[in-house]
Amino acid sequence: MVARRPIYTNPAASAERCDAAQAGAVARFHQSLPNYAPTPLVSLPELATEFGVRAVFVKDESNRFGLPSFKVLGASWGCFRAIAQHLGLPPTATLDEVSTVAKASAIILTAATEGNHGRAVAFMARLLGIHAHIFVPRSMDECTRGLIAGENASVHVVQGSYDMAVQEASDRANKFERALLIQDTAFEDYESVPAWIVEGYSTMLSEAEEQIAQLGLSASAMVTPVGVGSLAHAVVRHCKSRKVPVSVIAVEPDSAPCLFKSLRAGKSTIVETSSTIMDGMNCGTVSSTAWPDLQRLVDVCVTVSSHESHSAVQYLTSKSVAAGPCGGASLAALRRLATEADRPPTLHKDAVVVLLSTEGAREYPTPRDVSVEDAVGLTRILTQINSSNPTLSVSDGAGESEIVDYLSAWFAHRDIEFHRIETVAGRPSILGIIRGSGGGKSLMFNGHIDTVSLSSYEGEPLSGSLAMKEGEEVVLGRGSLDMKGGVAAALAALSSIKASGQIPRGDIIVAAVSDEEDASQGTQDLLAAGWRADAAIVAEPTMQTIATAHKGFVWVEIDILGVAAHGSDPSAGVDAILHAGWFLRALDQYQAQLPIDDLLGRATLHCGLIRGGEEPSSYPGKCTVTVEFRTVPALTEESILGDLSAMLWTITQDNPGFRYADPRITISRPTHKLATDHSLVEKAVECGSAVFGSKPSVQSMPFWCEAALLGQAGIPSIVFGPAGAGLHSKEEWVKVTTLQQMEKVYTILARDFCY
Repeated sequence: MVARRPIYTNPAASAERCDAAQAGAVARFHQSLPNYAPTPLVSLPELATEFGVRAVFVKDESNRFGLPSFKVLGASWGCFRAIAQHLGLPPTATLDEVSTVAKASAIILTAATEGNHGRAVAFMARLLGIHAHIFVPRSMDECTRGLIAGENASVHVVQGSYDMAVQEASDRANKFERALLIQDTAFEDYESVPAWIVEGYSTMLSEAEEQIAQLGLSASAMVTPVGVGSLAHAVVRHCKSRKVPVSVIAVEPDSAPCLFKSLRAGKSTIVETSSTIMDGMNCGTVSSTAWPDLQRLVDVCVTVSSHESHSAVQYLTSKSVAAGPCGGASLAALRRLATEADRPPTLHKDAVVVLLSTEGAREYPTPRDVSVEDAVGLTRILTQINSSNPTLSVSDGAGESEIVDYLSAWFAHRDIEFHRIETVAGRPSILGIIRGSGGGKSLMFNGHIDTVSLSSYEGEPLSGSLAMKEGEEVVLGRGSLDMKGGVAAALAALSSIKASGQIPRGDIIVAAVSDEEDASQGTQDLLAAGWRADAAIVAEPTMQTIATAHKGFVWVEIDILGVAAHGSDPSAGVDAILHAGWFLRALDQYQAQLPIDDLLGRATLHCGLIRGGEEPSSYPGKCTVTVEFRTVPALTEESILGDLSAMLWTITQDNPGFRYADPRITISRPTHKLATDHSLVEKAVECGSAVFGSKPSVQSMPFWCEAALLGQAGIPSIVFGPAGAGLHSKEEWVKVTTLQQMEKVYTILARDFCY
């Protein structure tokens, strides 16, 4: 069973009707504009055969008045009507009359956009000889900004989302009497212009109806993309005013399902959007004027992934239809509906389906497939995404933004609640959660999505390919083992539980965190945001053993002080590096006295760094020694600083010329110990035994991980993950069989623990 957002259907919509729109005046206006011509209606007979319907047509809006989108239809009529009303001109005024008075009055148009609407408003302003200010979200690419600016508009980049851009455009219009807001989003006290924009789209729908009629057919279903809902509003008004009503199928991005969520909730609902290639549909709020009609008249609402839209674009391109991702969304929706076991009745064998392809071809990043659900497939995809840690990498690391964008889309595709946490720009983490039915214990899977540098890897570090190693099939690539494989197994378990429909009483959380390889920013952000669980599993690669304990670590810097001087003047200089030797000898003796823990063994230390001197011909004035302690519970920050301070003072008693600065801790992480008879450990052993066929060992492990931070926050934690080889080395891989086994273990463990 596949886990993804369900399809919304409204059987009552088939019986609903609305009054016919007054499309004649709108059509005459558009026909008066330079270079007007109806856009093509393209037949796709292969799709009709594939989907088992009579006909499939696509209305190709890739060239409307020289612009690559249908948006200019609504924007031009909205601009014309808004200016005419503002200047007291009748709706019957000519374009030249409106232009003359608008220029004399120095009218300015403002708008917010994800791309095509703003360019269309700018186009209309240029046609009228006036100026436009277009507000765009920071996510908009430079190419699209350039196209808008190419229409002689001023482009203002807003440091936020599309909805924030709408607010700033509205604020600008309110400050200046000559400024008019031309927005397709309706809100309180702003409804006339969005209504005119909706009217403007009627020209496209009338054209399609006439073109189909010329073939002796009539449409029975129309598929429309949805952003703020203006086009969809025009579509439902047109379709439900016909003598024989036409079914309306609305499509949205997985990552911006504002209409879907509103229809399911029975009220207009604001959603937080995330990354999508369908930029023009990346909207979190349905227009207030569109919502009542959409709620009543939409027959079917479906969401699609960026990858599905991309695949549809490729197909349309092969049929000489120059579609962009928003245009491809309509075909992606039809594909999904037609391949559902319970397909909607509107797609019967005599159905004539019209797809609205709303934009022309444009560049966009090729999206990855978010439909992948198994641990092996997910490991391969995650490994192919560069998420090297920028504070560690010899060359610039990529950070976690791209992998979090993918995971956002992956969660959204399944309608799994998720939260992006980004307190440091470019270093996001993400958390997905299935809310339990209530009364059960909660379980968190924690795994880091950053990797060490790619530069130390031999071969292709972002391969994600399958290969044979030591007689077993493996996934190759940097991070495949450490620890994208564990994260993938946890995600696959979450998806499996969601798809089953058997939701346990307790919450199940998957936290994919940043920066574990350096400063643990992600897990610390997660805890600071208040996320907790009754227990946690850190999916680090433990070779399928269960780790209940590990040492902590503390980094301490000690400055040994000398006096800088020319190498030829020994009377003036004091060699800090030579004096550091006294400290190092004392440190070597001290390590034999470090405490021993019954489970973790002896605490250890080593000198990780020594820095000192400027050049060979000078006495070094300072030598800094960085010591790493691998700690057990008896060795604390306080005891370490006390021991080192006493050691340094003792050296001064024997060597009066020895000088130093007080030791300072630069980073510290706690130890971790969980009782082996804890219920989480016992349940993990039980589930592991059932899947592996033998009892997994329970032990401590030599390396530190973020189980310690979770434990410190009061979350009992174990470390339990897949097997492989090559941690931080020149070649890395994770074993396929262990990925599959850990997916099963995590699934059973989550269900049983959160029962």
